[in-house]
Amino acid sequence: MTAHARVKAGQRKIKDEEVIYALVNNGEVLENYPNDPRGPSALILGYTEDERPLHVVCAFDPSGTLLIITVYEPQPPKWVDEKTRG
Repeated sequence: MTAHARVKAGQRKIKDEEVIYALVNNGEVLENYPNDPRGPSALILGYTEDERPLHVVCAFDPSGTLLIITVYEPQPPKWVDEKTRG
């Protein structure tokens, strides 16, 4: 996790274990960002064990290590539901 992701997850009360569970068990790519200035990245939707939706923006660093750039719960007005932008 990047420093930014750690800060945001803490502020949003999202545990590392919840992020990992959401990515590994049911992650679905919603959007690809091939021109992201940080390098190609993607917005992934996943659900925690208690079915809370999480959005996780991920990228790979040059060595191939997965980077979690940020994590949040999709909420209005930016999101109509967990898959649809507002």
